Amino acid sequence: MTRSTSSTTWLVGDIGGTNARFGLVAPDGTLLHSAVLADNDYPGIAEAIEAYLGQRGGLPRPRRGAIAIASAVAGDQIRMTNHPWSFSISALGKQVGLPGLRVINDFTAQALALPHLKHDERVTIGRGAPEAGAPIGVLGPGTGLGVSGMIPSGRHWMPLNGEGGHATMSPVTDRESDVLGALRRRLDHVSAERVLSGPGLVNLYSSLAEVDGVPAQQYTAAQISNAETCKTDALCREATDMFCAMLGTVAGNLALTLGARGGVYIGGGIIPRLGDRFAASPFRERFEMKGRLQDYLAGIPTYVVTHKLPAFLGCAAALMDR
Repeated sequence: MTRSTSSTTWLVGDIGGTNARFGLVAPDGTLLHSAVLADNDYPGIAEAIEAYLGQRGGLPRPRRGAIAIASAVAGDQIRMTNHPWSFSISALGKQVGLPGLRVINDFTAQALALPHLKHDERVTIGRGAPEAGAPIGVLGPGTGLGVSGMIPSGRHWMPLNGEGGHATMSPVTDRESDVLGALRRRLDHVSAERVLSGPGLVNLYSSLAEVDGVPAQQYTAAQISNAETCKTDALCREATDMFCAMLGTVAGNLALTLGARGGVYIGGGIIPRLGDRFAASPFRERFEMKGRLQDYLAGIPTYVVTHKLPAFLGCAAALMDR
């Protein structure tokens, strides 16, 4: 939490399938206060917002607000993909005293944050250099898989609002074909999110065990990717490596689709925790593995976002723009 004084505050939020992060910012974007609440502790988002505002101390109640949410945003009605919360944006704004409340997709917020990141708030993975004025891609696995980008429009940037995490996942190796085949026997659609998320990492691990005909342990995603577990459990190590490789496949697809010569950024909660292991993983090799377009991908830089609250930056940017 950064302390400052301000007579005006804006509410910003980052609502995922597990946690709701809220903050108060000054109109210049300075973070004044923040807190993390567990989604399951509240029956709805309005109750979570009011609980957070009850923690704001002597700071004034916000006059405006923008919330990033892990859900498709199309119209007034929101229904979260990986959590039971659903609500009307206009009704929520009235209920919490924020008329004109903005609700944007969580990775639209991540995209809006990119121009505001400092050099020490990202880590370069592999080679390549950004091309000024070229599109930028961003994706990140957490409870789900978010995908977005930024397209230059004159002197400004236009964020994309899509659901690329639900695009169909394709295999690159025979081993990946076997794993996705095992998943197809259980799921009606194997999207990228089904393998590139916290639950997706568990899906990869359990499917590898099924393919190999060995019992799967009841590991969480954090346990599967834990460095010590990977040292002693070959299946966890393979699942983590496959996770990184598949993320490289999807990131490379995004770079080709957007022409993202400005770079591709990896956010979300999982990858930053891997640290140096991600740089040593198959991610970058797979990112470039696009046959005749390999040289094209080799020139595109990839980064891991290390800023702790990038969605707050994006929400503040959305409010400033308005």
